[in-house]
Amino acid sequence: MPEVAKLFEDSHSDPAIAGQKDMSPEQVIAHMDEAGITHMCMSAWSRPGKVIFSNEDVAVYTRAYPDRIFGLATVDLHNPVEAVKELEHYVKKEGFVGLRVVPWLWNLPPSDAHYWPLFVKCIELDIPFLTQVGHTGPACPSEVGRPIPHIDHIALKFPDLKIIMGHLGYPWAAETVAVAWKHRNCYIDTSAWSPKYYDPAFVTFANTTGRSKVMFGTNWPQLGLKACVDAVNDHLLTTGGLRKESLQPFMGGNAVRVLKLPNNLSQIKSSL
Repeated sequence: MPEVAKLFEDSHSDPAIAGQKDMSPEQVIAHMDEAGITHMCMSAWSRPGKVIFSNEDVAVYTRAYPDRIFGLATVDLHNPVEAVKELEHYVKKEGFVGLRVVPWLWNLPPSDAHYWPLFVKCIELDIPFLTQVGHTGPACPSEVGRPIPHIDHIALKFPDLKIIMGHLGYPWAAETVAVAWKHRNCYIDTSAWSPKYYDPAFVTFANTTGRSKVMFGTNWPQLGLKACVDAVNDHLLTTGGLRKESLQPFMGGNAVRVLKLPNNLSQIKSSL
């Protein structure tokens, strides 16, 4: 995607990984093993008129490693009837664990009615809706990523919908924390941010009232898996301020619970 090229450049992404096409499932697992990562959610991507990385593309990886790689479906927001059908298929037939829509790709915030049939289906399927909050690293408008009013609005309208807000929400990180604190089914993941640069409001939340509501993420291949894990150990747990008792829920425990992933972290970890 042209918009993402600048993001990868500014993030100093490893071109050998970020630029690699058709990476095999075995290669993905090798990168996970190197970082000590047991579970990964892999997202499909689409935008108006174009599928970038399809649900079927993701299913190649989830079928190969069903206990380690878990699919997040994408859909065509402009075709809500087919979108609902496709989401149901990939959850029921392929075991996908969530729906992910990136608002800036569509220039439609999650409060827009195009999303609403999908929210009803997510509740019916008992899967979370994952989305991006905060400014856009790519050169696209950022307003669609505001936690308030957009996530606050849908959390009020659909209180049973599980919502995972990705990318921390900067420069509205305090809004992201406020929404997660306010709504019982709202969560935050740290994808696209190195642990060296987590907002202090997020770290405080992770240590206190939000300990059960935060999830580690990378946005790989934008950020390296091992680099992010190393930064948790070398920075976040030392000068970064995360308490040791907050580590386990953040580094997998909450994701296993909310996304209903196999609770086999220790079994896989021992074999790495």
